[in-house]
Amino acid sequence: MAPPPEHDVRRLGNTPEPPEPPSLPPEEIIKKFAAKEDEYVAVRPTYGARKTIRIDEFDRQGKLSGQFLMVTETIRAPDGRIVNKVVQHPQSTLHVFALETEDVKELERIPQFPLNSTQLAKYDLKYIGQETIDEIDAYIFKVTPKALDRTHAYLDGIVWVDTKYLEVVKTYGRWVNELGDVKFATMPFTTFETYRENVDGKYWFPNYERADETLHLKDGDFPVRLVIKWSDFKSLPAGSAQPAAPAPSAAPPPAPSATPSAVPQP
Repeated sequence: MAPPPEHDVRRLGNTPEPPEPPSLPPEEIIKKFAAKEDEYVAVRPTYGARKTIRIDEFDRQGKLSGQFLMVTETIRAPDGRIVNKVVQHPQSTLHVFALETEDVKELERIPQFPLNSTQLAKYDLKYIGQETIDEIDAYIFKVTPKALDRTHAYLDGIVWVDTKYLEVVKTYGRWVNELGDVKFATMPFTTFETYRENVDGKYWFPNYERADETLHLKDGDFPVRLVIKWSDFKSLPAGSAQPAAPAPSAAPPPAPSATPSAVPQP
């Protein structure tokens, strides 16, 4: 599934009235797509991919004024470990806010498949309609946490589910806990829009994630944007699937962050 042009990412603001009931009971749709999410959780660590993280700053006229860029690739090392190899070392011309490589690694805490079957009991999911995105007819569900605490973060947003194969193809929302929006290290991003790509004709993996925020500083308001892209998905050589080791840091670790330390549920 291709993401939209970066200047035309769509938002779904108000809850639409369902035009008609889905062809299957919503409970059955939810159960089936959660089972697919379980499968993806298990299979995703066996695939490598190239990951590009880009953070853009814009001036008050909307022109690009600074950028952070980092490219890694997930591979299996000769010793059998799965590691994130640095393809392009972090480069930064950011001016508005300071950013360290360790801060960017905090983004890895965002679950790629948040609505697997082990997590469903923690959410209320409400069917709110249908929409066609990139020629895929999709059911739309609003996702709301049933309860919040201080130690975990929960998705509060919307998911789009393919009406034919009952697989999640897009998510949009923020991570929240009892204290409010969860932020990652020093970064201001709280609301994420994620598109998925069909890999090997069997799995829908995230391939594009974007977040937009505005920094309100004494010199004015400055838009900032985060874009994460995954590409070149490949099945890793045989070996025990382990979580990928972090890429070597090109900068010293930052001071402890004052942002909430809540970790999103896997």
